[in-house]
Amino acid sequence: MSAPLNMGSERRMVVTTRACEGRLVPAGDPVSVPKDAFVTLTQSEGGNFTIIHQGNMVRIDGIDADVIGLPPLEIMFEEPGDSQIHETQVWEALQTVFDPEIPVSLPDLGLVYGVDIDQHDQRVDIQMTLTAPGCGFGQVLIGDVEARVGLVPNVSEVQVELVFDPPWSRDMMTDEARLATGLFD
Repeated sequence: MSAPLNMGSERRMVVTTRACEGRLVPAGDPVSVPKDAFVTLTQSEGGNFTIIHQGNMVRIDGIDADVIGLPPLEIMFEEPGDSQIHETQVWEALQTVFDPEIPVSLPDLGLVYGVDIDQHDQRVDIQMTLTAPGCGFGQVLIGDVEARVGLVPNVSEVQVELVFDPPWSRDMMTDEARLATGLFD
């Protein structure tokens, strides 16, 4: 896997190089962005991109970065050869999902509470939370998690459940995440 491309919050106009699927922010509904569309790149933290297209904010996954003229994020997993879902690969996929406002992965922020794997149905159930119950990016993050974990070999379905008990606190962050965000005590 390549490292996420972080460009900060540089705003610039680009023309899409091909059609692409994205998700409306904050609702998370799927939306198509056509080829040759004029869009404004507004955010590129954590390997995903937010653009403005026809007055709407749209989240573009980093694997589709070529749509806006940037190198795509490559996320590939070695096929295990045993038809099983490997939990380590699920966690690797989760490490590629970043909070839209804080360039830190969801596991490092302490937002992932649990991963359950049903080998028979090839399903991964994930329990996660948000930094605040009213966070407007909830549906976008769910879509990011579903997309990235869906790339893990042998995964047919991903179910994400938002839970708010226990409530998130910065104490749940890894030391590295607290250091990166300046929240280290």
